[in-house]
Amino acid sequence: MEKDFEVTKNEFQRQYETKIDGELLAVEFSEHDRKIFLTKLTMPEQYKDSEIQNQFISKILDSFEDTRFKVMPTCPEVAKFFRRNRLKYKDLLPAGISI
Repeated sequence: MEKDFEVTKNEFQRQYETKIDGELLAVEFSEHDRKIFLTKLTMPEQYKDSEIQNQFISKILDSFEDTRFKVMPTCPEVAKFFRRNRLKYKDLLPAGISI
């Protein structure tokens, strides 16, 4: 079930977010020393562990591919996504960090 949606960076609330069918999906973040810590996933129950969740996380991670930032997935759902897609996103992890 591929959905077309855009993820925006909300600096004020410090989260990446989108709305699908009127529902807010968000990943909270904090930035420190060229690292982005993805700290909390907020997602309606019907999208948890779904292709929508995977698309959402993937769009966030894809936005870092051409930046100087490294990603620290500290929330369990994003870490689990990293493990399942480690070959695609391994270059986003800081040196010495494995998931």
